[in-house]
Amino acid sequence: MKSLIDKHFKLSEHSTNIKTEVIAGITTFLTMAYIIFVNPSILSEAGMDYGAVFVATCLAAALGCLIMGLWANYPIAQAPGMGLNAFFTYGVVLGMGYSWEAALGAVFFSGLIFLLLSIFRVREWIINSIPLSLRLGIAAGIGLFLGMIAMKNAGIVVANPATYVSVGDLSEPSALYALLGFFVITALSYMRVTGAVMIGILGITVLSMLLGHNEYGGMMSMPPSILPTFMALDLAGAFDIAMLSVVFAFLFVDLFDTSGTLIGVAHKGGLLDKDGKLPRIGRAMMADSSASMAGAVLGTSTTTSYVESTAGIVSGGRTGLTAVVVAIMFLISLFFAPLAGSIPVYATAGALLYVAVLMASSLAHANWDDPTDAAPVLIAALAMPLTFSIAEGIALGFISFVAIKALSGRFRDLNPAVIVLALLFAAKFLFLD
Repeated sequence: MKSLIDKHFKLSEHSTNIKTEVIAGITTFLTMAYIIFVNPSILSEAGMDYGAVFVATCLAAALGCLIMGLWANYPIAQAPGMGLNAFFTYGVVLGMGYSWEAALGAVFFSGLIFLLLSIFRVREWIINSIPLSLRLGIAAGIGLFLGMIAMKNAGIVVANPATYVSVGDLSEPSALYALLGFFVITALSYMRVTGAVMIGILGITVLSMLLGHNEYGGMMSMPPSILPTFMALDLAGAFDIAMLSVVFAFLFVDLFDTSGTLIGVAHKGGLLDKDGKLPRIGRAMMADSSASMAGAVLGTSTTTSYVESTAGIVSGGRTGLTAVVVAIMFLISLFFAPLAGSIPVYATAGALLYVAVLMASSLAHANWDDPTDAAPVLIAALAMPLTFSIAEGIALGFISFVAIKALSGRFRDLNPAVIVLALLFAAKFLFLD
């Protein structure tokens, strides 16, 4: 069995082993386990059954991870995406007045288009056309975005009507635990302790329980019924001409959020080839689109690749076995929901903050001596946390890259794909927002 696992996932070729991959998978899961509870909470506001969405979230995530791991052989986890679920509830259902069933239909069609783009290698061509400077900016931007999420979740930064954001109350337990977790994980990583991120997360969880700031939620329970949302999608309702904008909005956000995540995570894990491109990217994209379609059938919003996968890569994950372990953890969560829910947000915030440091290191590889390369890198990196959107950061990065190169007479640095995408992004900001 060990030999078969090694052969299928090419563990020896990637200088890893089963133990390392298992630890990496558990680590990745712990950093993204919040989606199991956050997703049902958001989608239930659209009128969907909380328990059914809980089950759909676990199953969609497990399916996406299995396809990504067994077929694409990448340590990249999948789950219903944050931001996309908010657009589903607050934008489409509550904002535009569509039923959640029709919104699920829109998610299904966006996944179908996504799959076709992947099969015909259109999306692969788009991603591989992204210049190296923009890839570095995207990777760093995702890191800064993660850092922003971590500090927001821990209460380290809070909203401020005058300055937009400001420092929170650092005497609050959530902020203190997050910072302590970050310090411990960083120190353990420096000392090359295996599973440092996972140790930090579990350590903070146990400590907060002992000090009375976190409650033990129980061990296990039977999964709720998925019947209220299973096969409830309204495909006919999604055919409404007015729903076309919704379909393409789901597609647009998933397309570039996933592209940015794949590039950023692969860059951090050293998974890119000598030309800076991602091998088997077509399979990775089809795993993403297939999971989105399946998720719509099960009863959840768009499934996408998770930037939290970097936590597993930092712990040593290099193959699809990591993703398979994440899938198993999601399936186990169906029966251990109370226990999984005992891990507080601030316990994972410290881990995400550490991952942010690692991903932001890609800025060191940018060509700072050439302002036509450096400026778009900084724009893309800064825009992601400040707009709270990976997609918006990518868009502004493309626009600034093409505009600066063209005005500088550096037309040789531009290719048709980059120009077309920059024009489309500019049109979106000017006429659709």
